[in-house]
Amino acid sequence: MPLTPLTVPLPVPLNDPSRPFFGAEHSTDLHPGHTHILGFGFDGTACFRKGTREGPDGLRAVSEDIESYSPYLDADLEDQTFYDLGNLRLGFDDDEEKQWHHAVHDFNAIFDSVDLAQEKIKLLTLGGEHSISYAPIVKYLRQYPDMVLLHLDAHADLRDGFLGYHYSHASIIRRSVDHFGPGHELIQYGIRSGTRDEYQWMKEHKTIRSSRKDFLDSVEAIAKDRPVYLTLDLDYFDPSFLPGTGTPEPGGEDFHSFVSLMKLLRQKNLVGADVVELSPQIDPTGNSDVFAAKIVRELLLVLQQSGA
Repeated sequence: MPLTPLTVPLPVPLNDPSRPFFGAEHSTDLHPGHTHILGFGFDGTACFRKGTREGPDGLRAVSEDIESYSPYLDADLEDQTFYDLGNLRLGFDDDEEKQWHHAVHDFNAIFDSVDLAQEKIKLLTLGGEHSISYAPIVKYLRQYPDMVLLHLDAHADLRDGFLGYHYSHASIIRRSVDHFGPGHELIQYGIRSGTRDEYQWMKEHKTIRSSRKDFLDSVEAIAKDRPVYLTLDLDYFDPSFLPGTGTPEPGGEDFHSFVSLMKLLRQKNLVGADVVELSPQIDPTGNSDVFAAKIVRELLLVLQQSGA
């Protein structure tokens, strides 16, 4: 049965966004049947270039300067109702690991008792570096025992901790797989950097797709009602298109490959997603912010349309 009342007050306070994502209603409640944006601006385990803690509000700031209409999906955010919850609080401790745990605790306080499937609540989390994806991915894995985790990234992120951080941005997929059940599946694409052991693991477990065709074919083969979660590290894209990210790698994908994926996922059951690793200050032109905001626009539209 639907929750009563139709809105669920958040049990912990969040930091208000600098401004809500354009077209979203700022809310301190969860709304069954709708998509919610949540910011998690943490970059404490970043090992090369920091700055992704500014990612959520950087995306929001530029969102009002792009069109709400997607010519690729023939859909408009103006026709949708979605909500911006603001940003998780990192706490006031100077220890960055404690900041991460504080925000994850608050995330769990909000969502542990919420039945995302029953209430048809979808979440788009904005990072922040890739370690922020741990909390939403684990929630979705627990919620959906047959979920497919799509991982788009330049890096395998399968290390068992990195530079002293068990929950490092370089370990996010390894930590997520720790919570896999027998019905879960991992599909990875765009990976072009990793250790020999990481590549061996991906080959042994048959998670990596080595061509765009193989990847899109794998997505197309997913049953229409099977839940799918997308974790997108923006260094998946070639740095010639999106240089404003902490650990850029040459040889990445372009915007049109992502559009091809969105057209497929619109016909599937996309239940949640996160977009991470935008570092606005690294790209003073602002082009990376615009690129990333259009990625978020496409995702919001597909989240609203898929699984309906």
